[in-house]
Amino acid sequence: MQIIENDKIKEKLYIEKLSNGLTIMVLPKKTRKKYIVWSANFGSIDNKFYAPGEKILTVVPDGIAHYLEHKLFEQENGKNSLDVLCSLGVDANAYTTNDHTAYLYECTENFDEALEEFMNYVQNPYFTDENVEKERGIIEQEIMMYDDYPDWALYMNAMKSMYKDNEINIDVAGTKETIAKINKEKLYKIYNSFYTPENMLMVLSGDFVPEEIIEKLKTMITMKSNSDETKRVYNKEQEEIVQKYVEKEMNISIPTVLIAYKDNDLTSDKIKKDIAIDILGTIIFGKSSKLFEKLYEEGKIFSEPSVNYEFSKTFAHILIQLQTNYVEEVLEETKKYLDNLKRNGILEEDFERAKRRVYGDLVKDYNDVADIATGFVNDYFKGINSFDYFEEFNIINKEYVEKVLKELFVESKKVISVVKPIEK
Repeated sequence: MQIIENDKIKEKLYIEKLSNGLTIMVLPKKTRKKYIVWSANFGSIDNKFYAPGEKILTVVPDGIAHYLEHKLFEQENGKNSLDVLCSLGVDANAYTTNDHTAYLYECTENFDEALEEFMNYVQNPYFTDENVEKERGIIEQEIMMYDDYPDWALYMNAMKSMYKDNEINIDVAGTKETIAKINKEKLYKIYNSFYTPENMLMVLSGDFVPEEIIEKLKTMITMKSNSDETKRVYNKEQEEIVQKYVEKEMNISIPTVLIAYKDNDLTSDKIKKDIAIDILGTIIFGKSSKLFEKLYEEGKIFSEPSVNYEFSKTFAHILIQLQTNYVEEVLEETKKYLDNLKRNGILEEDFERAKRRVYGDLVKDYNDVADIATGFVNDYFKGINSFDYFEEFNIINKEYVEKVLKELFVESKKVISVVKPIEK
């Protein structure tokens, strides 16, 4: 067993790689809560691959990762494992992202009883023509719900304006047309190709004795490793954006804006870049920033915009989201502020204040068992150990943040997505 200790936050991470290839991470916390998440490195972007031992490319319908997430709960005994878990008083769920699918539950009691059901359903898929067809209508309703969700429309329009061929353009749930092509054979092929121990990660956080829970899990894992690797295939993406501006009218009261910058460098300094962009977000849009104070006093924005660096193995971009009734004025003021920062540099006191706030937010993530576990899962499939953020944080300086500002906040790579109220 590997033990990694982080002296800065006084936390220990226990890592065990089993003989079948499954990696288990345990981060014990002094709390009554227990949280477990089991995730497969398979998401919405993984729509083309060579299955183990096959030489013919497999292309699956958009939305199949999400469809499989739904169907894995259904068991041969006629029960739905999500219902069984909830009946035990645990908070169970699952989710699908662009690069992984996760199954989880959290509780203060009945962890062991729930664990038996949890380990059973993730390792024993049961797909039939009937139960696959039954789910189609449910997922169609979910797709329609997302179509009416302004933030999702804002995001997907930005992705399609930024990327021409990248699979990030695929809606996680797919479309009514694509999910109509999903059947039990395709679901089994996905499961057998990607739900293999070497392609999965289990993370536990909370009231655990690491050695004890790992030994218990070993007795419950029946998955066998695949001798052949599944080989993914991704589209080649152009460096240029597709279009600079896109808007959509929806049933909302205040326009929502997403400013996105495409980052074509997918290989270097992912953690450092992520930290630097968090710091820049605080400097530019934090409540103590000059830009926020000006826009707030003028009544042009009412809450602090969110700034995030979203990245994976095939894409990377900066996202700035805000609400305003003065879209053009806010966009112009933001551009002027960024141009001034690039030209004159960042004030040392602004940098230090923003760095302290970002570090505080990073430490706070270790207060909640769910944030800890899902954070380690998200980072793992990006090739990162979450503890590395603390090591990289020490070497972030003002000069590096200014470099990121100049290299990434570039007009030629900028996309504006707007969702605005329906004109009457």
